[in-house]
Amino acid sequence: MAGRHEQGQGNLTALVVLIGLIVAGVWIWKRLTPETQDYVIDQAIPIAAVVLIVLTVLAMFWRALRRRQFKRQERGRLLTLFGHETALDKKLELAFAMIEVNDYHVEGLESAVPALKDLFVTTLQRALGDKQHRIRGMAASHLGALQDMSVVPLLVKALEDDHAYVRSCAALGLGRLRATETRERLAKVMEEDWDQTVRSRAKEALEQMRV
Repeated sequence: MAGRHEQGQGNLTALVVLIGLIVAGVWIWKRLTPETQDYVIDQAIPIAAVVLIVLTVLAMFWRALRRRQFKRQERGRLLTLFGHETALDKKLELAFAMIEVNDYHVEGLESAVPALKDLFVTTLQRALGDKQHRIRGMAASHLGALQDMSVVPLLVKALEDDHAYVRSCAALGLGRLRATETRERLAKVMEEDWDQTVRSRAKEALEQMRV
């Protein structure tokens, strides 16, 4: 409650400051001579607009640069932890995090791809039962990010899983792989699967293959 109250107070203060600036701006504007007003409109405003655009572009570039640097550092940290981890559950958790931090791309993770593939394949094949369907599904979707076409048959088989979440993740993985040889199978899933999410993921996968 205290945090929400402080946030409300902060918003009110910002609103008061904004109104004050607007009033002050109008007051100053009315006291400028017509010649000064014309100069501001013709010269100062366009220059200010250009400066604002340049500053915005620079800020966006700086933000993208910082984000890329953070991702690289976080990826390196996770790679190191993944290499030293021995507990299977923790290793799987780190593997998922690595792929996600890397925006589901394989660049920068090449050294870990064989281990990641083995881990995801093993998980998809052995994480059986109702309680493990989410882990099985995540393994299927993350397999697609590794760009290893040898896992296509395994993902196709996962399209027949009892759980809709696993089937949708398998379709997602095939889309990431752009496995064009599975178009007919995905088209059938898109038309016949009883789950709407699975049908949507199959459709998305087919669209990715057309890009």
